[in-house]
Amino acid sequence: MMFMKRLAGFIWILISINFLRGQQDTLIQDTLIKQEIRASRKTGIQLNLTDTDSLRKIDSLWVNAYYFPGEDGSMLQVPDSLPFERRLDTTVLKLQIKQLNARSPLEIVYHPALVRTVEYYLKKRKKYLEKLFGLAEAYYYPMFEEIFDRYGIPYELKHLAIVESALNPKAQSRMGAVGLWQFMYFTGKKYGLEMTSYLDERMSPVLETDAAARHLNDLYDLFGDWNLALAAYNSGPGNVTKAIRRSGGYKNYWNLRAFLPRETAGYIPQFQAVWLLYEFKDFYGIKPQKPAFEFIKTDTILVQSTVSFKQLTELLPVTEEELEFLNPEYRLNMIPYAEDKQYGVRLPYKAAALFAAHEETIYAYIKEQWEKREKPLPKFYTLPTYVIYRVKPGDYLGKIAIRYHTSVRKIMRWNHMRSTRLRVGQKLKIYTRSPVYASRNRNTARKTKPNRNILYHTVKQGDTLWTIARKYKVSVRNLMRWNGLKSHQLKPGKKLKILKT
Repeated sequence: MMFMKRLAGFIWILISINFLRGQQDTLIQDTLIKQEIRASRKTGIQLNLTDTDSLRKIDSLWVNAYYFPGEDGSMLQVPDSLPFERRLDTTVLKLQIKQLNARSPLEIVYHPALVRTVEYYLKKRKKYLEKLFGLAEAYYYPMFEEIFDRYGIPYELKHLAIVESALNPKAQSRMGAVGLWQFMYFTGKKYGLEMTSYLDERMSPVLETDAAARHLNDLYDLFGDWNLALAAYNSGPGNVTKAIRRSGGYKNYWNLRAFLPRETAGYIPQFQAVWLLYEFKDFYGIKPQKPAFEFIKTDTILVQSTVSFKQLTELLPVTEEELEFLNPEYRLNMIPYAEDKQYGVRLPYKAAALFAAHEETIYAYIKEQWEKREKPLPKFYTLPTYVIYRVKPGDYLGKIAIRYHTSVRKIMRWNHMRSTRLRVGQKLKIYTRSPVYASRNRNTARKTKPNRNILYHTVKQGDTLWTIARKYKVSVRNLMRWNGLKSHQLKPGKKLKILKT
């Protein structure tokens, strides 16, 4: 018994020592870098403050171009240390890093932060990586590589989408960044992405990836280094130029890491860890899971009429869930039609072939369906963007979803909610395809049409409530209630409201 207690105590001491060492690894390295930089600077106070011309130029370019920092919605909080039995073979890891550097324009170096992140993925996120790598290989990576090839972007940057959004095109950060590549509203606008009541092209895998490729190219043109371009993608070019200044002019990411925001300091190691584990997934026993769709087995059809997902499910062998996965950019599960711009729907290739073969029949059916509606569908640019609903006592998400003809899942996504709990007075943003509800809740002033069931009587000298009630064949009591009267006295010139029965 005593032997077991001593053994347990010895193991605990080893784990504690390892934890403290792991916690100090990065701190020591970053501190040494800072000390090295400070020691290299001249001592003494300098009153003539100067700046680097090249950095001033970079700041001027990104400010004038309206670059906005990307927001990362899926950054992992990697612990400072892991149990010693999960430590990697450093010799093997260094060899793998050397192989990656030999075949890529991106620089990857052996660093405690990278080692720690690789260990964390293997211990805590292995199943997570198997799911994401399977989805990436079958659907997203072929798409990314085709677009990156067009712009001369290194293929390795395709792994960045896993760090940014976990390959969820509908991912939204608390700061408002959206999509696979986490674009803010103004960044999306700058690169030509359209955001309307019907669609958000930041959620389009193809269109946002095209914009991300152009954005990354612009950042590389500013800094001339892919690691610095990635750091700027995460925290903004301004934070990178400030880090360069604070470091005394260093332009290598690992020398700047101690001067960058904490989130960005962990961003590059996460990207590089995903890249390394993907390239050597067989060695680490990571087995990608095959998803439902392969990109090569889908096709896009340009629509010639406004089409809803529900209509397509009635005509083609495809479910609404499949359409939502393939076309995440359409907010209301409806593809709009406009003469000045073409919108498409991505379908499984068998459904796309049927659509192409029977277009006339399909559009005739869709037209008939719209004509059967009590009111015609408004044109997509006239539909209000969203409704603001204030939660009342007794409300719950299911009740609100039924009222606005939507789903609980969508209301939670639109409002960045992590649970279904509501509080009285809470404001909810709801995108609705029902113009009736939207028109009731619009904040903009709008002229109301006169109600034909209401008449107005101007009181004349000698009029009484009884004579007026007799003239319009209503009761005195109703006249008083309709006009908020508390006595029978009337003044000439007063207007009385009279409701037709």
